[in-house]
Amino acid sequence: MYIPECFVVRDDEEIFSFIERNGFGQLVSAVAGRMASTHMPFLLSEDRATLTGHLARCNPQCQELDGQEVLITMLGAHGYVSPSWYGKAGVPTWNYQSVHIYGTCRVFDCQERLEGVVNALSRHFEASVGQSWQGQFDGAMLRAIIGVEIKVAEVQCQYKLSQDRSEEDRQGVISGLRAAGTVQLAETMEKYDV
Repeated sequence: MYIPECFVVRDDEEIFSFIERNGFGQLVSAVAGRMASTHMPFLLSEDRATLTGHLARCNPQCQELDGQEVLITMLGAHGYVSPSWYGKAGVPTWNYQSVHIYGTCRVFDCQERLEGVVNALSRHFEASVGQSWQGQFDGAMLRAIIGVEIKVAEVQCQYKLSQDRSEEDRQGVISGLRAAGTVQLAETMEKYDV
């Protein structure tokens, strides 16, 4: 991913925290010579070495995943930035947070392991809404999916939050985002005040 120096995030704690908070991403791989993408949730391992998830078994992307180098992209807060929010001249742009994760994918279909992944994903995301799901997945549901485990080889992180603008312009962008209803991005810019 192209990242101008002023937008690079190098702090591993921040990067992996972002991945845990924004676990929904795109799994990108080659299928029959073309790029394919599946939107799906991922769970980061405690040692931060792997990401796991699952896909529908009937998804054509599953056919060539095993052993393939893949890209996972995750997007955090993002939104349009109007040049009218700047104190000085500027152009329209987009502010955002993004992570690209590169690694080798392995697929698995062991029912016990699949159930563990699905339950771990459910626990993780249910906790984010203050709930605890105690349901069970039946065999037919588990047979309809395959698991994926991506061994993380490289992580790139970019927070493009108007760091290249003056403090006056940044405050104008934050105010403009709030007025436009893009509150999450405004709060993110305030949190990562640079």
